[in-house]
Amino acid sequence: MLILRPELPTPLVGQIVEGLRGLIGTQRLKADSKLPSIRAFAAAHGVSVFTVVEAYDRLVAQGLLVSRANAGFFVKRRSEEGAAGAPGTPRADPRFDARWYLQQIFENRNLQLKPGCGWLPHDWLFEDGMRRSLRHLSAGGTDIGGYGLPFGHMALRMAVAESLSERQIVVDAAQVLLTQGSSQALDLVARRLLKPGEAVLVDDPGYPNLMFMLRFLGVQLIGVPRTPTGYDLPALEALLAVHRPKAFFTQPRLQSPTCSTASLPQLVRLLELARAHDFMLVENDIYADMDASMRPSLASLGQLREVVYVSSFSKTISPNIRVGYVVARPELLEDLAQLKMVSGLTSSDITERLAFGTVTDGRWRKHLKSLRDRLGRAQAGVARRLDALGFELFHEASAGMYLWARHPDIVDSAELSTRAAAEGIMLGPGQLFLVNPRPTGWLRFNVAFSEDERLWSFLGRSIEQQQCRELSQQVEG
Repeated sequence: MLILRPELPTPLVGQIVEGLRGLIGTQRLKADSKLPSIRAFAAAHGVSVFTVVEAYDRLVAQGLLVSRANAGFFVKRRSEEGAAGAPGTPRADPRFDARWYLQQIFENRNLQLKPGCGWLPHDWLFEDGMRRSLRHLSAGGTDIGGYGLPFGHMALRMAVAESLSERQIVVDAAQVLLTQGSSQALDLVARRLLKPGEAVLVDDPGYPNLMFMLRFLGVQLIGVPRTPTGYDLPALEALLAVHRPKAFFTQPRLQSPTCSTASLPQLVRLLELARAHDFMLVENDIYADMDASMRPSLASLGQLREVVYVSSFSKTISPNIRVGYVVARPELLEDLAQLKMVSGLTSSDITERLAFGTVTDGRWRKHLKSLRDRLGRAQAGVARRLDALGFELFHEASAGMYLWARHPDIVDSAELSTRAAAEGIMLGPGQLFLVNPRPTGWLRFNVAFSEDERLWSFLGRSIEQQQCRELSQQVEG
């Protein structure tokens, strides 16, 4: 039923949990199925009973198993409401739980290979600059006993305004609100702009965390198809003729998961449509520092009349530095600051000071150039490897973190991801990024984590095995 591999760095408890999760997710272990007893499982797999106890307990806590007195452990039957997700959400394919998988991306950092994750390896980040900033904070007698400011650390807000002026976004520090990463910024904007039942546009495929957050608000998600050059504008205009969206949450530049970038004519047309149909554009530009091109943005073209601009330092300094920001019209920004105070008081003055010291470090710009060059080389190298295996690339990017690709012999990337996890590999199944989840062959590859030969060995074996199965079926037919 399950193969454990003690030689892998993933602990045996984690292998058991992930293996049984996969069997349950693919319904090879069906609801109400009885699992082997703790002692029987331990004996069959050559592990201690304590290892099995911990694994079973974790699965019970996660809602996948239920313990029945004097009977044992059984696969828990999920209610229809729980399986369907949020109200109004199309029911996802039962073999893949997108919310669970997204949680695992953050919880299972012990997986040896992470080509499906959304952050950079430690040695690609500006760790030296962050350490210098930490030393400076420690030596400078910084007050660590109080709250931060409602709008955030003023010196960092001024630095943000100055950097935005280089991107032709004309603001002053008073129009910058610091947040706990871009996720809090997006949440604040959504809660300010949207009411339950209202329609909101999002990229499709797009950002899973954003979609989950919007669904919790009870709004109606309308997917705008992405193309290699940005947006399917005819499809967007057709959607606008039917729906009256209040906002469009989008990533024009180096979008996740496709890494596509909208052209200047597309951005101009998007602004025209926003004015004509009276909806706000929420521009999530968290990958701007990875782009060497000084290309326009919605905010630079619209100067915040129809645009709210969101970005973050977490991608390029460190994921642990939860410092993002939102830029908007003064009256809207004041409302966002009030929401920030209501939901979480102030953001962390210490992390904001740490970010300020890092981005004003004399080597910061050199680090960004080195990072862009490294990502460009990784993009080219991973694209070649995917092409050699027969993958189709959605868009061959020269910058950014991701490649969006599919293989003709991979019908369900979620199933492939489950098998990969059992071998210590975290993939990015396409179903996770779709507005209406369904089985798909698309996968998101983080190029910074996709240079290990073990990944390519796994993909090659998986494709070969699938081709053999298909050939066998043809012969039998």
